[in-house]
Amino acid sequence: MSETSDRYADIGLIGLAVMGQNLVLNMNDHGYTVAVYNRTVSKIDEFLSGPARGTRVVGARSLEELAARLKAPRKVMLMVKAGKAVDESIEHLLPHMEPGDLIIDGGNSHFLDTLRRGEWLRDKGLLFIGTGISGGEEGARRGPSIMPGGAPEAWPLVKGIFQSIAARTSDGSPCCDWVGENGAGHYVKMIHNGIEYGDMQLIAEAYQLMRDGLGLSHAAMHRTFAAWNRGELESYLIEITRDIMAVRDADGRPLVEKILDAAGQKGTGKWTGINSLDLGIPVTLITEAVYARALSALKNERVDAAKILKGPKGKFKRGAQPSVENIRKALLASKIVCYAQGFMLMREASREYRWQLDFGNIALLWRSGCIIRSAFLDRIKAAYDRNPNLANLLLDEYFHGILRMCQASWRRVVAEAVRAGIPVPAFSASLAFYDGYRSERLPANLIQAQRDYFGAHTYERVDQPRGTFFHTQWQARLGSGKT
Repeated sequence: MSETSDRYADIGLIGLAVMGQNLVLNMNDHGYTVAVYNRTVSKIDEFLSGPARGTRVVGARSLEELAARLKAPRKVMLMVKAGKAVDESIEHLLPHMEPGDLIIDGGNSHFLDTLRRGEWLRDKGLLFIGTGISGGEEGARRGPSIMPGGAPEAWPLVKGIFQSIAARTSDGSPCCDWVGENGAGHYVKMIHNGIEYGDMQLIAEAYQLMRDGLGLSHAAMHRTFAAWNRGELESYLIEITRDIMAVRDADGRPLVEKILDAAGQKGTGKWTGINSLDLGIPVTLITEAVYARALSALKNERVDAAKILKGPKGKFKRGAQPSVENIRKALLASKIVCYAQGFMLMREASREYRWQLDFGNIALLWRSGCIIRSAFLDRIKAAYDRNPNLANLLLDEYFHGILRMCQASWRRVVAEAVRAGIPVPAFSASLAFYDGYRSERLPANLIQAQRDYFGAHTYERVDQPRGTFFHTQWQARLGSGKT
């Protein structure tokens, strides 16, 4: 397709749901001309006559027209539902693209799909970027965290656009930088969402401990979350929880108590858990948070089970109850474990997929604009500055100092929750992981003996070099079979 005077748009965008619209308006605010297309053409007209009225945004009624309006090399961003819709959009777009053009997937795609699409498009002479975007609708409009990864030669084509529309930290740094090759961008976004699942579950458990265990009012919890947001727990999720506690329904009762206790999910937390199993990395807290949502969805079964299965009443016994400060410290310690597990998984993925991820830099991308932005992301960056080869955040001097300070409260909260019959799956999983990780010797020796007994799977010995394997004829060693 030859160069014409019609080719003046800096970037094209396909998919005008709210996220797509807000990204377009954000780009327009920063001086970029965006050409937009939507499969339902009426949505283009609604956007141009509504939110985009008076902007430099231009509409295209076909993919051919969209391509004809774009400067070379063309840059087209897909903001469509993850999965089949992305593949179909690419297929329909391909006839209108030329070698060297760039396709960007800005949806919540699985990183393995991004790997596949990148290889497929590379064979056709096209560039591909899988871009994680976090911050929701408001972030897309005012500044999200952006995590691009894919063909390295594509980054200079969009660096200016992406870094201009991204959220900025207090020092003016954009929360957007190149993550790595292939599916690295969508992978890092997946880990972000996995940490988000864990963080949200931990906060929900702290809320239940205060509401049911301690009997605090919503006004008191509002004040508590407000105070927590001024300290080490300062974060977007604590901030919005503070706000939620203050909102009342029309009858004056807390609105949060009118909401059905059945949590939804869109898959990224599940993908994190599956990938952790594939790579053999125990992100137990994050996976438990996913299962907690699955359990919450069994609402009808839980209602029936509550009539049959008996246990403690879900309130702390007077004189034994942990304090609000104990709960704060337990939440802080568990949150550290949540992030540590996410970074453990990224570390292994970086090796497995040869990405060379910069973990300190990733922490900086999450300091503003995204859902898990929090005060101690700077501390994570500092930890990796001190030791780029850090095996686990728990081993950093700052974080293991915090865990030492919080440990007594952490144990008390979990123990008293168990006695009171208050489910704390994420708090419990985080503490169990901490105890397992700090254990020089675990009972896995018995598991290895069992595996060797029934399946001749062999085992290593503590008195022999690693990598030397042994097998025992266990029944023969029993002699008569009596012990």
